[in-house]
Amino acid sequence: MRRIALLIVTLLIGMAPLRAAELADLSNGFSIRHEWHAVMGSITRLYTAPDESSYIDVPTDQVTDFEPAPPEPKAVAAAKQLDLNDIIREVSRRSRLDADFIASVIRAESGGNALAISPKGARGLMQLMPGTADQLGVKNSFDAADNIDGGVRYLMQLLQQFNYDVPKALAAYNAGPQRVAQYKGVPPYRETRAYVARIIHDYNRKKLAEMKQAKLAASHAAQGAGGD
Repeated sequence: MRRIALLIVTLLIGMAPLRAAELADLSNGFSIRHEWHAVMGSITRLYTAPDESSYIDVPTDQVTDFEPAPPEPKAVAAAKQLDLNDIIREVSRRSRLDADFIASVIRAESGGNALAISPKGARGLMQLMPGTADQLGVKNSFDAADNIDGGVRYLMQLLQQFNYDVPKALAAYNAGPQRVAQYKGVPPYRETRAYVARIIHDYNRKKLAEMKQAKLAASHAAQGAGGD
């Protein structure tokens, strides 16, 4: 009986509470759709996933209100994701940077929220600072295509600068190239190291899944050919 009770407690601890999606209304006129939020002093964390795996931090004083988000039709959500995937594929084709890698960076930067604003003022899917966006010729950081195009061009510049050393380039994207040069590698910042590890883990996970699926398809094809 005690073991059964312990199992039930474990299951309950592992279950995330059900929440309705929210909109965070910002003083700049934008609203950010998210699952739930936590006020952490001067920063409010907007979680864009039911768990804590993806979030956006915004200054608390920029949040004017929270309100229930209207239900998003599945067709609309699917269309948004399709549009984003199309943009990523097109930018990948032009830049020759792997689409899955671009998607992993976007997931780490904004959780796929085109209206994300960081406490430091970085904007959009790839969290471009206004000055960086200006240098890259990005006219509207909240436009998904414009933002991803600029973000990937900047990431390519960093990859070239650091001789295609991926961890260094990612660290430079997060903390700035001057910090990577200063420490001759990934800076000893917890946030930056976690950021680099998260992107590489996410990218490798997708590639391993693709390889597994390809092997499975090849095995089925071989079995089918042998049966003819």
